[in-house]
Amino acid sequence: MDTVTPSRTAPSWLPQAARLYLAHTEEGCSLRALARREGCHPSTVLRQVRRVETRRDDPLVDDALARLGAAARTCTPRKETPQMTAMTRPASAAADNGTLTREARRILRRMNEPGTFLAVARDMEKAAVLRESEEGQTTRVAVVDRAVAEAFALKDWITCKARGRVTIYRISQAGRAALKRLGAERDSARSAEQSGFAEDQSAFAAQHGDWEAGRTEKAERVRYNRAESPLAILGRRRDKDGRPFLSADLVAAGERLREDFEVAQMGPRVAQNWERFLTGAERGAFQPGSGPGDGPSGARNRVASALRDLGPGLGDVVLRCCCFLEGMEQVEQRMGWSARSGKIVLRIALQRLKLHYERLGDGAGMIG
Repeated sequence: MDTVTPSRTAPSWLPQAARLYLAHTEEGCSLRALARREGCHPSTVLRQVRRVETRRDDPLVDDALARLGAAARTCTPRKETPQMTAMTRPASAAADNGTLTREARRILRRMNEPGTFLAVARDMEKAAVLRESEEGQTTRVAVVDRAVAEAFALKDWITCKARGRVTIYRISQAGRAALKRLGAERDSARSAEQSGFAEDQSAFAAQHGDWEAGRTEKAERVRYNRAESPLAILGRRRDKDGRPFLSADLVAAGERLREDFEVAQMGPRVAQNWERFLTGAERGAFQPGSGPGDGPSGARNRVASALRDLGPGLGDVVLRCCCFLEGMEQVEQRMGWSARSGKIVLRIALQRLKLHYERLGDGAGMIG
């Protein structure tokens, strides 16, 4: 029976697919042993290994895997096998996580500028970040170690655009997302240090770090933190024709249901409720007929009416996405649906929800 032990030489930033590839090709672990370790089917491991193998056409990816493979061979005793290709340069240590994070903030920020690209030659230990002006002049704006550039390519932060004696790379969508995430983490850490509480700022920053501030007289009034709503994020995406996947009225219908859900206080309580011990049962609550919204009881009835109108399936997806703030991947996994099918069902459910609110009229509108 094969025993699988993770390589102690692999850096922490290494993607999971590359770890499986090196464990299979350099450490001699079988696909079935890797599948047992990961708790998945061997075909899943095979697809990841093949995907990494096809990426070895990229010079930086190939050099990164060769560098990591050489480090794995020095720590893993294996049967001697003839070397098929000669190493073009001595295998040095890969970039550590701290260096990669620091260089990513510096280099990816430069590569995100218009007309900027990364150029690396086969026999050079450094890579240069160049900027091409509208007149065709090229200016060097940064220099980075080749090991760091290899890590960028292996993490799919940069993509190869032209091969030759000098290979050209551009920043990818994954690189832009990583740059945004690293910048948000640095800003949250700085604000936590300035405010004096740095012990638990990660969850706080993730929830409240994207407030929209009005800078003009016609700026939209902020009612809640939009970064915590998966519906608002999905509403900013566009289809293949460039149109929004979810129209503004569909997003408004989902947020209307969420507001009733919050007013009704139907979320799970994670601590002891002391309100009943300090006040009367109905003190502080809206009485029936006391206002247009009827307080929490009216909001609870509106939520129940909307979910009853949608029915099973459609009601479940809007409840999880709009009210419980679950992402589409998590909703698809919980509902047992195929990948990328949840957003289609969500759009159908929001269309039905919009018709439901249109039948109610303006009397049961949102508070804001």
